[in-house]
Amino acid sequence: MTQTFELAVCAEMVFTDLDIVERTRQISELGFSVEIWSFDDKDLDALAATGARFSSMTGYLHGDLYDADGAREVVRTAEAAIKAAAVLGVPRLVVHPGELVAGQAARPQYRATGEMWLSALRGLEALGELGADAGVTFCLENLNTIVDHPGVPLARAKDTLALIEAVDHPNVKMMLDLYHAQIGEGNLVELVRRAGSAIGEIQVADVPGRCEPGTGEIHYPAVAKALRDSGYIGPVGMEAYASGDSVAALEAFRAAFS
Repeated sequence: MTQTFELAVCAEMVFTDLDIVERTRQISELGFSVEIWSFDDKDLDALAATGARFSSMTGYLHGDLYDADGAREVVRTAEAAIKAAAVLGVPRLVVHPGELVAGQAARPQYRATGEMWLSALRGLEALGELGADAGVTFCLENLNTIVDHPGVPLARAKDTLALIEAVDHPNVKMMLDLYHAQIGEGNLVELVRRAGSAIGEIQVADVPGRCEPGTGEIHYPAVAKALRDSGYIGPVGMEAYASGDSVAALEAFRAAFS
């Protein structure tokens, strides 16, 4: 079957015995685009010199979209992300409903209010204008609050999709993370059909374990077919650990989406 997606791999999670520049080089040489997380702790010029194509990276430094002051901080620090993205040619910048520190909610909140929804909406609208001026797309990522990110409000896929559709801006899309969605909601085939044009990028890992496709319960070839049937031809990123050899993990990922 002919590959129809741009396949990317998160450099933070594979080839972990190498430094981030060499990881990037290895991923690129295997024919994948590269995702990274943080940008402020990396040598961006060295990463750019690898010649890799970058798919996405974190698009802010601090702040919570669900809080008015926090949303302003997300937008303010997103300007630094835009500058970093220009060095690497990154087209998509990832934001979250709440700030994560070492993967955990910086300020845990266990109940979403109407004010939180409005704050997130306004923050995303401001990011859309920022993205339009810079020629980048901000992608709001759904998260699971059961295993990995407890205390992040507005994190479910149905919540992030509702926000993206309410903002209705071409520079604000959804980073649809199917690993998180499987843990929190399931029904992935219907989810990708429902999300449709709101998707800016797909991220995948299997459940449980957060390793490459084929190591858990998700039948990713069926998900790939649903994506093709819906007309999606955008990027699919493996944000997953390698269960063993990193090269073998990347090839399993390629096979699931090719």
